[in-house]
Amino acid sequence: MCNKAPKQLEIMRNYLETLIEEKGLDLEATIIEVEGQDWGMNFIPLGCVVDFIMTSGRENQRQVRNTLVKIDFANGDVMHFFKHVASFMAK
Repeated sequence: MCNKAPKQLEIMRNYLETLIEEKGLDLEATIIEVEGQDWGMNFIPLGCVVDFIMTSGRENQRQVRNTLVKIDFANGDVMHFFKHVASFMAK
């Protein structure tokens, strides 16, 4: 069981990074602008959003992946989802 968790994290990070690369985005150069509750405008690199997702727990990661798969399958814009996550981070 101990080796399973790191492998799942590796799979999830690989999925996110591959999806981002396929969409022509960059972890560091893609900056998401969201209004924060207390501190005004926040500028969050996409890589920070990915790191946040990676620390959010296995169940949340499963839900994130399911949501992104649905968005991608429908040819939606995955950045809308990442912006939603960034807005949660900015609160």
